[in-house]
Amino acid sequence: MTKQITLKFPIEFPVNEIDEEILKIVKEIFVLEFLRKGKISQGKAAELLEISRYDLFDLMAKYDIPAFEATKEELKEGLKNLKEVFMKK
Repeated sequence: MTKQITLKFPIEFPVNEIDEEILKIVKEIFVLEFLRKGKISQGKAAELLEISRYDLFDLMAKYDIPAFEATKEELKEGLKNLKEVFMKK
């Protein structure tokens, strides 16, 4: 199932000049904004854009969307766990 989004522009807007490349960019922006807000996963974003996860990471970098987000506490806990693992060796 698909959904259609309708955009409204003033009469003087050159809608006749909208081409496939512009539509592709608009779709990217919509999908990546949903990803940025945590509404969809990276896997879902890649699926919607019909690209690989690797290509998605490039797009995320282009639009300044972090590939990984963690709280300060989560990062501290991760570092603590890493130290414990390396201290055992």
